[in-house]
Amino acid sequence: MPKAVFNAASVQFAIKLGDVDANLSYVLSEIKRLSKQQARLIVLPEMWNTGYAWRKLGKLSERTPEILEELKKASKKGTVIIGSMPEKDEGDIYNTAYVIDSGKLIGKYRKIHLFAPMKEDYFLKAGSEPLLCNTSLGKIGVLICYDVRFPELARKLTLEGAEMLVVPAEWPHPRLDHWRTILKTRAIENQLFVIAANRCGKQGMVRFCGNSMIVNPWGEVIAETGEKEKTITAEIDLSLVAKYRKEMPALKGRRPGAY
Repeated sequence: MPKAVFNAASVQFAIKLGDVDANLSYVLSEIKRLSKQQARLIVLPEMWNTGYAWRKLGKLSERTPEILEELKKASKKGTVIIGSMPEKDEGDIYNTAYVIDSGKLIGKYRKIHLFAPMKEDYFLKAGSEPLLCNTSLGKIGVLICYDVRFPELARKLTLEGAEMLVVPAEWPHPRLDHWRTILKTRAIENQLFVIAANRCGKQGMVRFCGNSMIVNPWGEVIAETGEKEKTITAEIDLSLVAKYRKEMPALKGRRPGAY
């Protein structure tokens, strides 16, 4: 049976561009620390092991299978780790979020909506399949960064049973207000938890806004960082999903035939 109440963590840090070893060392250290604190869901940023090292992604992506093995070893029983890394498949590179549960890889999601202003559509291939994972903690839908701007995807995952949405991201300034507003909106309109892990720091002229967040099904921010490196944790009580959906039965009131 999934655990109804548990602690979730969002790991925000300044990704070192192309430095897989440094990024991996930081993440493994945080996972170890969080595991001692009984965190059961650990969300990492988008492309957390490489950053957008565009010209090197082909080579760097070759280390992804090795890193997955490291994360499997770091995942304790009942612990779910989710974050995205470059995945190489038949010459194409995808921005792929991996779901590891109790040491096993149980799902992966290739980012569907690629962000043209950051040249994602030039260097990466888009995915085409949403992912809802039935984990030891509950049903988790996975989005990556720009995906949150497309409410249809979040709603599809909700209708399929999602109780949580996790969002690894590299969301830059000057769109901090959009980030905060959209995450709260996705929680409110779908009446579920949103756990988002953004990166912070700079890459060239781009400054990333941090502000990783954990939002409850009522749209309340129950944990949030600023713009510096920081890991946040919050209690996730999945009974609140059913509670709020009963009190405000908006999902049952849908009339898809009219729209």
